[in-house]
Amino acid sequence: MAHGHGTRQPPLRATKAAVEAYDGTTGHPRWTYAREGRRPVAVLPARGDAIALWDDGLVTDTARGDGSAVRWHRALPGAAGWLADHGASGVLRPLGTRMLAVITPRRVAAYRIADGDLRWTLPARYGCSFAPERALRHGEALLIAQPCATGDSWTTELVAVDDLGRVTPHRTPLGNVWQGERHSAEHAHSRKVVARPR
Repeated sequence: MAHGHGTRQPPLRATKAAVEAYDGTTGHPRWTYAREGRRPVAVLPARGDAIALWDDGLVTDTARGDGSAVRWHRALPGAAGWLADHGASGVLRPLGTRMLAVITPRRVAAYRIADGDLRWTLPARYGCSFAPERALRHGEALLIAQPCATGDSWTTELVAVDDLGRVTPHRTPLGNVWQGERHSAEHAHSRKVVARPR
C-alpha cells in the first residue's frame, strides 16, 4: 500500500524474491511486486517507473508510485542461462529520460519506457559480443565495450549509442520517431569524438 507523500517517488530495491518500494524516511515497505518462482536480478528506477530484470530474462515495468500495475513486460530470448552465469551488472541502462537500453552479449535493444515499444536493436558484430558491465555514459551517448575474438583495433571494440540508435558520422535519425522524441542537428550529423591522425 502506498502512503501519502505527494508526488515523491519511493526508493526501490531488489530482494531475493521481489521488487520492493520502500519509504525513504522510515524504511518500511510501501509495495512489493513478485513473480512466483522468479528472482529480480536488477532494478532500475525511472521517473514514474520501476524497471526490473528477472532471472528468467523477463524485463518488467511497474508503476513506481504505488505498484498498482505492471505497465509492460518484454522477454530477452536466451538470456536466462547467461544471467545465471554472469549476473545482471549493466544490463539495464537508461538512454535519456524516455528510453531504456537492454544490453546482452548478442544485442542491444532500446525500448520506449512509456509503453515498452521496441524502438531499435543493434546486433553485435560477427565474432564479437557486448559486455554490459563495461558500458559508461559520455554526454548523451552510452559507450559499450564490444570485445572481439579476432583482437581487432580498439575502435571496432567500442560502440556508441543514444536514444536514436548507433552514433555514426552523418547519421540520419529514424523516420518513425514518436512525438516527443527529439530531432536535432547534433543527432543528424554526429561528430567524430577522435580526431584524425596528422
